[in-house]
Amino acid sequence: MDTEAKPSERDRSSAPATAPEEGSRSSRIPDLPTAPVSWRRTAALGAVCAVFVLLLSNYVVQPFLIPSGSMEPTLRVGDRVLVNKLAYRSGSVPHRGDVVVFDGTGSFVQEPPQENPVTGLMHSVAASLGLAEPAETDYVKRVVGVGGDRVVCCDKRGRIEVNGRPVVEDYLYPGDAASRVPFDIVVPDGKLWMMGDHRSNSRDSRDHLGEPGGGMVPVDMVIGRVDWIGWPPSRLGSVPDSAAFGSVRAPSGSHG
Repeated sequence: MDTEAKPSERDRSSAPATAPEEGSRSSRIPDLPTAPVSWRRTAALGAVCAVFVLLLSNYVVQPFLIPSGSMEPTLRVGDRVLVNKLAYRSGSVPHRGDVVVFDGTGSFVQEPPQENPVTGLMHSVAASLGLAEPAETDYVKRVVGVGGDRVVCCDKRGRIEVNGRPVVEDYLYPGDAASRVPFDIVVPDGKLWMMGDHRSNSRDSRDHLGEPGGGMVPVDMVIGRVDWIGWPPSRLGSVPDSAAFGSVRAPSGSHG
């Protein structure tokens, strides 16, 4: 009878481990450099998102930081509003009472300020995302007169008249008069008469009557209509509509 002890399973498992066989799975597959691939994907995704946001801002809806109190109480300093750039496409034009953002070059500003091209581009990108104050030539005001309108200030009760009808401006800053500067103007076709809601704190069409263009803003310089307030959260919502111009009739000779 064979009395020689045989090694047990425990003995075999406790034997020193041998080196991996040549050609094993672990020796065939090298470590993959995953980190660089991840960074490249992240950078590419970030670039795509940035391009998408810039295209959206340029053609559809643009955030706009309110830099002053000229439109209080409707818009406050620091509000981020969303400017609807599709509002006046397909032949549509601004209406009386619309709150709009426009380029004031040639009307409110005769000569745009000189700036460094690089810093100007960076500021333009930041402003288009609502992260910086808008360009010095961009303004936000309310349309008070459109082409053909006769706008007069003021009647015996201190109200603006448009085409002979008094306008009860329910959006004015509390305590403000419609205007402390009298005027009587006719808006040329294709132009707009703009005023801020905080009349005593607004440089608008009234302040440029004696300058080239008479403070009238060309319709094609309108960037878009302010439809929504997007920030801060406590003011989130649409810009209130006003019925102030509901009774104003079309100007004499108008077919619209």
